[in-house]
Amino acid sequence: MEFGIWNLEFGIWNLEFGIYFLRKKIMALEGKHAFGSIGDTRVTFVEKKIGEDRKDFLKKLLEHNGFEVLIQEEKRKTEEEPQLYTVAVTDMVFNPTIYIFERKLKTFDGRKMTQDYWFQRTDDTNPRYWNNGSEEN
Repeated sequence: MEFGIWNLEFGIWNLEFGIYFLRKKIMALEGKHAFGSIGDTRVTFVEKKIGEDRKDFLKKLLEHNGFEVLIQEEKRKTEEEPQLYTVAVTDMVFNPTIYIFERKLKTFDGRKMTQDYWFQRTDDTNPRYWNNGSEEN
């Protein structure tokens, strides 16, 4: 019986958390592995329908981490609409969520990247999510 109550409480919390994200329009990492093609090249999609500043940041960051990056311009309905882009990498194993939370990506100055750094919320790479007492950054 307790498990059923816990499960219900968790479901309500999960729903409230999802509503919070929708209201705040906070970017979130998607856990699924999105892949497809750009031209004749098979790619893993990193982010779709993003602006030029974000595209430039991700392109530089991913190239700094050793990935081959492909950019595709999204089709616009009118010339007045801002140009949006899709950023992808040719590494079919790459998944931003896994690489960020396993701290596999590095900042431009060699520090381990956090989710907030990925989304350009801060240049600070703290907190160290799984520090386990280590002083290594």
